Amino acid sequence: MAHRLSKITTRTGDRGDTGLGDGSRVSKDSLRVRALGDPDELNSAIGVLLAEEPPAELAEALAQVQHDLFDLGGEISIPGHALVGEAQVARLEATLESWNAELPALKEFILPGGTRAAAAAHLARTVCRRAERSVVALGEKEKVGEPARRYLNRLSDLLFIAGRRLNRHAGRTDVQWRHERKKR
Repeated sequence: MAHRLSKITTRTGDRGDTGLGDGSRVSKDSLRVRALGDPDELNSAIGVLLAEEPPAELAEALAQVQHDLFDLGGEISIPGHALVGEAQVARLEATLESWNAELPALKEFILPGGTRAAAAAHLARTVCRRAERSVVALGEKEKVGEPARRYLNRLSDLLFIAGRRLNRHAGRTDVQWRHERKKR
């Protein structure tokens, strides 16, 4: 792999198709390529969140998530291949339970916001939901591993909790949705 990515501009996709990990070529608008692109965008959104320098525990967990998302991309790029398994899902679930146990129960919906880092976590959560929808759509047409779907579902929950924790870390509270606000 020393020189695998030495040439970035290949021109092989100029006509609207791209190569998958198994060597096959598909349209850049295919469900599989969409299911590749959305987790890639999610990984970038998590990179933006990490640039906000969250607490070490959060940063470590999210750095591992970035590696998992790269594995997920590898899995999607090779039809029938599996790289995301039950261990990754279980790790997310354990982290989610631990982090959520330290937060007060929600009595209302909350809005994305508070600190910049919390807002970045909520933005990553919404990108994660889109990535999940893309993987589910692909799974309706082609085989996709169940752990991959569950992973994205748990990850969106983890990112929601991360947003809440980031606000708490900064001494802020959740931004409450005011459902009974005055109408103008």
